[in-house]
Amino acid sequence: MKRILPALGLTPFALYVLVFLAVPTVLAVASGFTGDGGFTLANLSVLTAPDTVQAFGASVWVSALTAVVGALVGAILCWALASLPERAPIRRVVDAASSVLAQFGGVMLAFAFIATIGIQGVITVVLRDRFDVDIFASGVWLYELPGLVLPYLYFQVPLMVITFLPAVTALKPGWAEAVATLGGSNAAYWFRVGLPVLAPAFLGSLLLLFANAFSSYATAAALISQGSQIVPLEIRAALIGETGGSNASSAGVLALGMIVVMTLVMLVYGRLMARAARWQR
Repeated sequence: MKRILPALGLTPFALYVLVFLAVPTVLAVASGFTGDGGFTLANLSVLTAPDTVQAFGASVWVSALTAVVGALVGAILCWALASLPERAPIRRVVDAASSVLAQFGGVMLAFAFIATIGIQGVITVVLRDRFDVDIFASGVWLYELPGLVLPYLYFQVPLMVITFLPAVTALKPGWAEAVATLGGSNAAYWFRVGLPVLAPAFLGSLLLLFANAFSSYATAAALISQGSQIVPLEIRAALIGETGGSNASSAGVLALGMIVVMTLVMLVYGRLMARAARWQR
């Protein structure tokens, strides 16, 4: 009973995961292997279609770009915050803001960018009317694939701060003192101790940012109303049938492709974070 009772507390959460995550995932993937005659593997040909390859390439490009930029900017911000006292007001404010902004996405984030730098956004109108600068002169970039970079960075940088700051603060001052005692320079400390220790946590956070952007849907759906330039939008197009008639089997195959990519990324992420945790104990 001592082992069973604590597990009972997880029952509501387990049921929630089962009903709203596990079952829909299984049904979505299973739909990719069904056809008019029952079970079939013919639907897997969707993964090799030119549109699908292009969508996966675009998703990887946007996810990798925002992950790398977000990781670098977030790491610099973490280094600056770690140099402040733990109870410093600026550090506490940035930490709290990062916790909120990391979850700020979807339609509200898309609306914020449209209202700010959209075709009739506040900044767009001011630049156009007062300074004769039209940021949309070369095209409506905010509503195309490159326009996803800025909104994604809006929640990628705070997420990096949340995940990477504990690793930076876990660096023990005694390590730097030991290197200095042995005659090493500050550069020697970072290249031989600091960076090798932080590398697993940094790469793990980078993969988490990639997975976060790769699986993002609502922000892209609110900004890009036409076309299916990334995989989540291609799944939407297959389900709603913009050309007349939905294709659940194609959506299931595309979902399977995303699950495979996400699984591989999260497996590597788990290994890296397990290695990074050894230095944070």
